[in-house]
Amino acid sequence: MGACLALCSLASCASCLCGSAPCLLCGCCPSSNNSTITRLVFSFFLLMGTFVSVIMILPGMETQLRKIPGFCKGGTSIPGIENQVDCNVIVGYKSVYRMCFAMTCFFFLFCAIMIRVRSSKDPRAAIQNGFWFFKFLILVGITVGAFFIPDGTFHDVWFYFGLVGSFIFIIIQLILLIDFAHSWNKAWVENAENGNKCWFAGLLSFTVLHYALAIAAVVLFYIYYTMPDNCTEHKVFISLNLIFCVIVSIVSILPKIQAAQPYSGLLQASIISLYTMYVTWSAMTNNPNRKCNPSLLSLVSNVNTTQPSGGSPTGQVQWWDAQGIVGLIIFLFCTLYASIRSSSNTQVNKLMQTEEGGGSGGEGVVGEDGIRRAVDNEEESVTYNYSFFHFHLCLASLYIMMTLTNWYKPETNTQVMQSTMPAVWVKMSSSWLGLGLYLWTLIAPLIFPDRDFS
Repeated sequence: MGACLALCSLASCASCLCGSAPCLLCGCCPSSNNSTITRLVFSFFLLMGTFVSVIMILPGMETQLRKIPGFCKGGTSIPGIENQVDCNVIVGYKSVYRMCFAMTCFFFLFCAIMIRVRSSKDPRAAIQNGFWFFKFLILVGITVGAFFIPDGTFHDVWFYFGLVGSFIFIIIQLILLIDFAHSWNKAWVENAENGNKCWFAGLLSFTVLHYALAIAAVVLFYIYYTMPDNCTEHKVFISLNLIFCVIVSIVSILPKIQAAQPYSGLLQASIISLYTMYVTWSAMTNNPNRKCNPSLLSLVSNVNTTQPSGGSPTGQVQWWDAQGIVGLIIFLFCTLYASIRSSSNTQVNKLMQTEEGGGSGGEGVVGEDGIRRAVDNEEESVTYNYSFFHFHLCLASLYIMMTLTNWYKPETNTQVMQSTMPAVWVKMSSSWLGLGLYLWTLIAPLIFPDRDFS
């Protein structure tokens, strides 16, 4: 809790604490729109909560807290003072669940408040774009309150909230990756068409690299995550996603698709294929059958990780693994990209509830008081849907909760965490739906030729 309060204090000092929307971090952002700065600050809130959750889940944190005199129950005590804090609650998966619960409630609150805000002239826009100090206080207050929630069925119920929210967020991540790949491909193709053919070589190199990594992943999956007489689900998952990736890759370069969407190509398909293989790997690591789910450490050190026959789980939780770290990296990229994106992809803009971007905006305005202020670029209409943006961060909080706890289901009676098949099916179904969405962005212009999908 001390780390949370300290981080909040630092963040409040780093940001502009005035209540008006145009005065937001302009000292750090020399050229900015208030819409971009607002998204960056809210994303910083999310990253701050993620950082606190990571601290709470670090190995040995509970041992260190018990050394503080008079702090943890059962730890070092001070004569005459009764230790009050249950350190089993404020560290480990329980702390992650509570921290992410607080962030989810915080962003859901703003999601509800900002419904149908049309421009910065709406009084609620001032709440969205200002009053940061009070927002920090609200987040801290919700966080402190979350740590007083009794155990009971809280973790079991919130686990299923996490499953549903993470399912939706994985799809949003895929949409953001599609948008990023589209913008990347369009920019480099335009540069190449202007006379510098090196951009084509760059596109080809990255496309080949992505496909090579995806193919290598498929080979490794078949070697380490399947067995000749076992792991049937894994064989189906790998084969289906391999087939689906081949299909979307072929469709992306069909002549009719290219005629309708000149900037569609293999770069986007290669990124989607690589991400699909990551989701497949992530799903397989949640299989409770340890014969089909060796840890990365066991693969490197050639250690047998299967549970002894007739024995019960040891209760040891592997907090950090490779797929979790990769998931965090992708999460950070997508969160920051969602904050600064300025896309010309009409289909993605409709899915993400944003307007067509026009760049980063003009120079921050310096007022009579000498304070640099961001440009209010939303006087006529908002550039993104406030409510949907907070809903996106709400889902991101649930995704972080599931990622940091390795998608384990908490069993409060036995004090262990168990991998579950529902987590596997959530990830796999989200990958299939994501591939379906990408395929739809390719064929929609052919099905509805009268609509503008540029």
